[in-house]
Amino acid sequence: MSALQLTQTQSDLPYIHGFSATEQARLVRQARFSESMVYRDVDFSGVQKLLEVGCGVGAQTEILLRRFPEVDITGLDFSQRQLAVARQRLQGSPEHGRATLLHMDAEDLDFPPASFDGAFLCWILEHVHSPERVLAEVRRVLKPGARLYATEAMNATFFLAPYSANLQKYWMAFNDHQLSVGGDPFVGAKLGNILMRLGFRHVETKVKTWHLDSREPHRRQQVLDYWTELLLSAADQLIEAGRVDAELVESMTKELRLLRSDPELVFFYSFMQASAVV
Repeated sequence: MSALQLTQTQSDLPYIHGFSATEQARLVRQARFSESMVYRDVDFSGVQKLLEVGCGVGAQTEILLRRFPEVDITGLDFSQRQLAVARQRLQGSPEHGRATLLHMDAEDLDFPPASFDGAFLCWILEHVHSPERVLAEVRRVLKPGARLYATEAMNATFFLAPYSANLQKYWMAFNDHQLSVGGDPFVGAKLGNILMRLGFRHVETKVKTWHLDSREPHRRQQVLDYWTELLLSAADQLIEAGRVDAELVESMTKELRLLRSDPELVFFYSFMQASAVV
C-alpha cells in the first residue's frame, strides 16, 4: 500500500499483510466494510484534482470515484503488482477515465508544487518508514487552501471480552513485528503533532470507534469476521519472522471461534482520522 523507494523489494517493506491474491481481495472487502465510518466526515466538494497516496488495489479509489463524481484522481503506489490489480478493477468501472494510477515513491513525489486540490490517505502511514516525510511531500504538492484527510490505525485500542490470552499474545506480536520492520501501528494518535510540525492549518482529529456488544449482535458478528481476516492475513509473515508459531495461530483461531458464539462478546477498536488545510 505504501509508496517507498522503488529500489526496495517487497520483502524490505513494512507491509505486514503480504501481497497475495487473497490479501488483495481482503483489501477490497475491508474498504467496503469500513466505508461508512471512514467517509462519514470526508468532504471533497469543490475538489477537481485529488491525490490518493497508497492506492494499492484501487479499493478506496473505487469509493472515491463513486462518492465524488466531479473529482479526477491521481493514485500512486510502490507495488506494480497492486497497481496492475487496481487498473484491472477500475477498467470495468464507468468512472475509470477519471483515475490515473502511477508507480511512485511517496517520500519523493514526482509532481511540481501546488499540483492538487486535495489529498486522501487511508491505512498507509502505518506501513511506511517515514510518515512525516510522506506528509511533507503531500503538503508540498497541494495548493494553498487544499484539504487533506488521513485515516490511520491506533492498534493499542483493540480489545475483546471475554479476555482471550492467545489472541492478545498474537496481537502484541503483530504490533511488535510491524514496529520492527519500520512501520507504526500507533501512528494514528500522532497525526495531529505531525501535521502541526509540517505547518498544516486547521488540524483536526476524530476518534472513530467500533464498540459492539449484545445490543447489535449482527453488526458485532460482521466486525469480528472482518477482524479475524485481518489478524490471519499476517500469520505467515509472523511465523516466518519467529514472532509466533503455528500452535499460537491455531489457539488464537480457536479463541476467535469461541468468541463468535459468545452472546456476551464485546468488541472495541478505535482508529483516527485527521483533516488539515495547507
